[in-house]
Amino acid sequence: MRYIRYAFLVALGIILVSISLANRELVELKLMPDALAELLGFNFSTSLPLFLVVLGGVVAGLVIGFLWEWLREHKHRKNATVKKSEVRKLEREVKKLKKKQNDGQDDVLALLDEAS
Repeated sequence: MRYIRYAFLVALGIILVSISLANRELVELKLMPDALAELLGFNFSTSLPLFLVVLGGVVAGLVIGFLWEWLREHKHRKNATVKKSEVRKLEREVKKLKKKQNDGQDDVLALLDEAS
């Protein structure tokens, strides 16, 4: 399975390098449309290779998606934490009750009762 993963990563790397080499032309990125820039009096712009714009958009989309999903699942993680603490509390209570029940018994019988 490890070799399949390495082969996939190598193939992905080759594809990304070939796409990057094929799309090296410079494109101009502007912060605002021209009409809005004229109204406000400024417009930030920069020139970047096309592959950086495309790959940067993909990375930004992934980061935003992961962050959105992490925030959305907060209630589930909180609920799981609460349930886990309840289970620990109940396990301690059961252990205490079993110990109390087996207080006057023989040690071997008490161990057998705990195992079942």
